[in-house]
Amino acid sequence: MAVTETPLITVSDYLAMSFDDGDREYLDGQIQENNVGEWDHSAVQGAIAAFFYARRKSLGLHTGTGCRTRVSPTRFRLPDVAVILGERPRSGILDRPPFLVIEVLSPEDRANRVEERIDDYLRFGIPWIWVLDPLTGRGHVYHEGNRTPVTDGMYRTENPLIEMNFFELLD
Repeated sequence: MAVTETPLITVSDYLAMSFDDGDREYLDGQIQENNVGEWDHSAVQGAIAAFFYARRKSLGLHTGTGCRTRVSPTRFRLPDVAVILGERPRSGILDRPPFLVIEVLSPEDRANRVEERIDDYLRFGIPWIWVLDPLTGRGHVYHEGNRTPVTDGMYRTENPLIEMNFFELLD
């Protein structure tokens, strides 16, 4: 059986593309779909974005969902939620590391793909990464190469201190 290779797509072609059913990630010349669309994922993603939006002035931050983020010259990710400290991004693509990205797991997410995403974020220099399960509130916080499990629903950052209680999000 012959293996056919998918032709590579240039970065400029990717950046000019739009998709009717949601954006896609770009990984080294390949377009990759994201797992999205289920209620639990969407509701939690929206609640997290609202949590940060409500604190934007007091903490001097900006938040967005699903924004193309250039994590390397040939890789673009779409974090579920990105939090930027300081000045609002002026371009349509994030090209500097956000302070925090949050990934809300979907039932279809596979460990190796989640780990690859986290590795991209760490190499890019994102200081805080939260990965959480929208059904249980359990997850992990990544910071400076350390991975800390979250079993009580409390997600935190430092400098600035931000504490988000997962269980209060959807009340």
